[in-house]
Amino acid sequence: MHRTTRIKITELNPHLMCALCGGYFIDATTIVECLHSFCKTCIVRYLETNKYCPMCDVQVHKTRPLLSIRSDKTLQDIVYKLVPGLFKDEMKRRRDFYAAYPVAEGERQPRGPPVALALPPSAAQPLPPSAPPVPNGSNEDRGEVSEQDKGNLTDDEIVSLSIEFYEGSREEKKGTVENGDLEKEKKNGVRFLRCPAAMTVMHLAKFLRNKMDVPSKYKVEVLYEDEPLKEYYTLMDIAYIYPWRR
Repeated sequence: MHRTTRIKITELNPHLMCALCGGYFIDATTIVECLHSFCKTCIVRYLETNKYCPMCDVQVHKTRPLLSIRSDKTLQDIVYKLVPGLFKDEMKRRRDFYAAYPVAEGERQPRGPPVALALPPSAAQPLPPSAPPVPNGSNEDRGEVSEQDKGNLTDDEIVSLSIEFYEGSREEKKGTVENGDLEKEKKNGVRFLRCPAAMTVMHLAKFLRNKMDVPSKYKVEVLYEDEPLKEYYTLMDIAYIYPWRR
């Protein structure tokens, strides 16, 4: 029998935390030579005085180490989705930073050598009153992206579902599409629910049994297309695993 193993976030921390600052990755950046990852601010600062990876001591680059690091968006998305509240808190820090040090409208930055990476405001030190204007970055750099825009869900967020009775695979139903029977069946059988993102498939099945007065001799199973969903999946898990749109 399949046994479900639930993993605590603390067990994943070694894969989600920066070895330089000890916090969760912010703007995760990976060294090309050894694939070790760090916060962008942390590794940029470190490579100003070092040319070797802080974890394995491999040489990053002989003369220009910033050319051998890459932004790791996939890793950062994983961190934001696994650590509750991290994305929201980071966006607030960035908004507060840009509110304290606004960019003059239409002001151009002075010309100079190209900068490989900019330091995110989350880790930047407070600027003196005479500091020059802060460069204007993307919406996410400025903290103007919400969790909804990012595609992240919170436990208490309400998710809208469409539920319909399952009577066979999609292959079996293909023959009924031409005469419109399938569309009629969908129209008559679809129900809509609004549930918390933290709700599990097991609780959803129990709710449907009570709501639809399903006799106890029948088993209620929840499927996505033709695939049965595991009872321990939350609606948040399903949103991350399967394609969907808001």
